[in-house]
Formats: sequence, structure tokens, C-alpha cells
Amino acid sequence: MASLLLAGCHAAVLDPQGVVGVADKTILIDSLAIMLAIVVPTLAATLGFAWWFRASNARARYLPDFVYSGRLELIVWGIPLLVITLLGGVAWIGSHALDPYQPLASKTPPLEVQVVSLDWKWLFIYPKQQIASVNALEVPAGVPIHFTLTSASVMNAFFIPQLGSMIYTMNGMTTQLNLLADSPGTFAGLSSHYSGDGFSGMHFAVHAVPADQFTAWVEATRKSGPTLDASSYEALAKQSMDTVPYTYRAADPGLFEQIVTQKVPPGPGPTAGRPDVTVSPRTGG
Repeated sequence: MASLLLAGCHAAVLDPQGVVGVADKTILIDSLAIMLAIVVPTLAATLGFAWWFRASNARARYLPDFVYSGRLELIVWGIPLLVITLLGGVAWIGSHALDPYQPLASKTPPLEVQVVSLDWKWLFIYPKQQIASVNALEVPAGVPIHFTLTSASVMNAFFIPQLGSMIYTMNGMTTQLNLLADSPGTFAGLSSHYSGDGFSGMHFAVHAVPADQFTAWVEATRKSGPTLDASSYEALAKQSMDTVPYTYRAADPGLFEQIVTQKVPPGPGPTAGRPDVTVSPRTGG
């Protein structure tokens, strides 16, 4: 029954497509193995004790005056302490090795992408290419991606399970993340932190393509679509659900800084305290 219930699940975290995702999977598997080292023997011992000390077993010794055993205390406390020490070591090493601010080793310069979480969609700005996209992220495969992230509304969380680490976005603040897609493919991205009525639709597709195709996409994007500036951004920041992906042919290179410093008004999330009734299932009463 459990297999049938899980048949539709996609093992994204267990199917990494980048160096950070592979490292995350390794930490997950190592942690599971360390915990199973105590869980499996404990379950086996529980079943063994229940069978051996059953009422019909005359060979089982009954010790009503038993109070203390130094050997048992050593086992009961020593093994969990060893497990905690090993798990702590894995977490310590992993947290330093996977520092999201740490650039990834590569001979190719990273692609800069600025990420803004909105209600309820994602804005991706390519500052050097001066273009932008909504709910779709195009990146070259094999090239490190340096993300600079913020939120123009409530706190959110940026996550591409197959590429690696999740990181939070907050209004008026920036954070960084470095990821890399090893090979071409399409990967699912999502918001992993509840942020209101449209949260379930805050998905985006990550298209990792060969470098020449990425260049062609940039050139094609520059030839069509609207321009992203303070005025058009104000319209974009309004709450909307299940936004269809689209691109901007030109993006103001200083817009991200204006969003972070709130020189342009933030989204309605952190200021109004209630959703826009025109897009929300709730009436806001």
C-alpha cells in the first residue's frame, strides 16, 4: 500500500543534477546510515526480547531484584552519544562545505542572476544581459550560477531540489546562493515556504541548456516582450496567481537595488496585511 501511495512521487532530492545537489544527497544518505546503525539493532532487540521473555519460555531468567548494570548503562548511553557525535560531525562539515555564499570551483565565470520573490511568482533578472523573466529560469549547463536573492513581499524560500540547497528570501535584505547544473535538462523550482493564498502555484521551470542555446535565448529575448522598469515592476508586484511564464526584453540594471532598498514600493504582502480580493479566494473581511 505504501508503494502505491508513493508511486506518483518524484525523487528530486535523490536524483541530483549538480555538484551541490550531489553533496546534499551524500549528507542525507550518510545521516540515514548513521541513524539506522542504532535504529535497526534497537528494533531487532525489541522483537528479540519480546520473543525470549514470552510467558511460555521456561528458560528465560526472571530477575525481580535487578536494579543496575554498568555494562547496560554503557551500551544505553554510549551508542546514542556516538551517533550524536557522528551526526554532528556530518552536519558541521556539510554546513561549511556547502556554504551558499561560497563560489563553486569552475574555470568558467558564473552567470549572475537576481531573484525576487513576489506574490505569488518569481522574478529573475539577468543584470549583465539586461533582460528578465517571470516564473522561468534559463541557465547554461555546466556554468556556475550566482544568485542574489530578496523578497518584495513576505518571507519566502527558493528551492530547486535537483540542483541543491534551499535558501530564504526576506524583504529589505539580500542573500546569496551558488548552484550549477551539470548537464542540460529541465528541473522543477518552487517556493518551499508558505506565503499566502497563491503559494501552491509558485512554481518555475529551470531550463539548463548548452551555452550556445543560452546565448541564442538571450538574443531572442531582447527582441520581444515588454520593458521592465519601476513602472512596469509596480504592475508586476500586484498579487496574482498561477502566472504564465514570460520575459522582458529589457530590464533596468538598477531595479534590483531599488527593490532591496525599497525605493520602489514593496508588494502588498508586508504592508497591507491582507490579500488583494481580486485574486484571493478569501474575501479579506
